[in-house]
Amino acid sequence: MDLVILLAIQVLYAIASLALISVGLAIIFGMMRVINLAHGEFLMLGGYAAIVATSYGVSIWISMLVVAPVVVGIIGIIVERTIIRFLYGRMIDTMLATWGLSLFLVGLTTAIFGNTTVGISAPLGSFQIGAYRTSGYTLFVIAVAVVVMFGIFVVLRGTRLGLIARGTMQNANMAAALGVNPPRVYAVTFGIGAALSGLAGAVLAPVSGVFPTIGVAYVAKSFITVIGGGAAILSGTVSASTLFGTINQLATFATTPVFGEVALLAAAIVLIRLLPQGITGRFFRRGL
Repeated sequence: MDLVILLAIQVLYAIASLALISVGLAIIFGMMRVINLAHGEFLMLGGYAAIVATSYGVSIWISMLVVAPVVVGIIGIIVERTIIRFLYGRMIDTMLATWGLSLFLVGLTTAIFGNTTVGISAPLGSFQIGAYRTSGYTLFVIAVAVVVMFGIFVVLRGTRLGLIARGTMQNANMAAALGVNPPRVYAVTFGIGAALSGLAGAVLAPVSGVFPTIGVAYVAKSFITVIGGGAAILSGTVSASTLFGTINQLATFATTPVFGEVALLAAAIVLIRLLPQGITGRFFRRGL
């Protein structure tokens, strides 16, 4: 029984991690149709922002939950205003531009921080489950993912900001005719997606450490999850994260982390082959 509880926590952690690293991309790609190949670097910047702020004496909680998303959100708005806004509707061009941006950010962070892994200690210590011990930080990551998903649902479903954002993404000309400023909505939406990526990178920094090329490890899983989830931003991210996270963690538990990653990739290939429009293309069609 103790082992079952421990495995359940690890599965929930895998699901939460996938959901966190993917939700920023789901907003930028799912809502704005921008293929952001710099998504992994936004996560990386969030990790560095948290580590640098903590090294200057800022509380680790404020560094992760406030400093990192704010810094990366501002960077996201600058990127949208200087690069992305000229490329809406040109998917290939946005892909090439964000790829170049990712290379620039990797080179810049390597020049500043060096090509070594840095990190911060995970707070909260560990707790006992029968004969086993696990990190309390695992439960914190799960809690952050739940709060983020619930917050996005509330904002998109129940607030004027969410209604304006969804309406503008569906028909910018109609929104402009009704008095909305579409360029501002696009910039804010892109900034929020980047901020969520920064938050995820900061929250996972104590677990994985941070180095300039860590974004490569994040971006593949993020795209697999978002494409596997389908068009619906929230229900797609949650359903795909649940499926892939469970398969990844169970395979890791039964074999090794390497086979866990292979199992995740194989599951994604099978899913996209069977459901080309993702999980929400077949199920949860009315989901958000």
